[in-house]
Amino acid sequence: MAHTDDGITLGFIGFGNMARAMAQGLVKSGALPGERICACAAHFDKLQANAEALGVRACETPQDVVAKSDLVVVAVKPHLVAQVLEPVRDALAAPGKAVISVAAGCGFDFYEGVLAPGTHHLSTIPNTPIAVGAGVVACEQRHSLSEDELAAFEDLFGQVALIEWVDGKLLSTASSVAGCGPAFAAMFLEALGDAGVKHGLPRATAYRLAAQMMMGTAKLHLETGTHPGAMKDAVCSPGGTTIKGVASLEKDAFRGAVINAIDAIQG
Repeated sequence: MAHTDDGITLGFIGFGNMARAMAQGLVKSGALPGERICACAAHFDKLQANAEALGVRACETPQDVVAKSDLVVVAVKPHLVAQVLEPVRDALAAPGKAVISVAAGCGFDFYEGVLAPGTHHLSTIPNTPIAVGAGVVACEQRHSLSEDELAAFEDLFGQVALIEWVDGKLLSTASSVAGCGPAFAAMFLEALGDAGVKHGLPRATAYRLAAQMMMGTAKLHLETGTHPGAMKDAVCSPGGTTIKGVASLEKDAFRGAVINAIDAIQG
């Protein structure tokens, strides 16, 4: 794909929380320098401040972003996508351009209707931990990127996230687990912290212990593939403290509550 002499360029149309998290992850990890990232947003003053913090170039219009970018990330609210892309519809169809959507609910078929025929595009759902290089990007299996564009996307974002390919009809479920999940995990982190404080731990200490435990448990599963049930069993000694806690969680329908939360999102 076409790009500048020193590598791929990335542009964001919309620079809200998710776009900033993506840019932060790429810049902080060294995957992409800020000068090869540009962005536009509705409020230019706010955009300039957010962009400057990361060394990203602030653009005044989507047209400017598209002109400067190989990969164009659509990061506006889903109901605004068609309206915002209309002025750059033809420019996005130019050779060497590829559209990466992070707008929830906007899949392949949606973009086929919004973009010009022949435009290369991929629909994804990232999550906020991408900001620290530990994200997830759920991607719709059906896309129209070229092999080179797909390789460029995976090479770039694979440095800051697990890239998981799912059928289009499962993208919303993947988003519920990985995209909404950080809120549930943060609630669990907060609850463990509260419990530690209740029993005398300083709050900052309780949060650090809980956060490192959560990160380590997740890493253990990803690196070993051990079934979560087996990981739980390995910590539960007969008659010990952990199994008593597990029994208490089950009494309060812990797993059922989590499943119910995903059910609620899926409607």
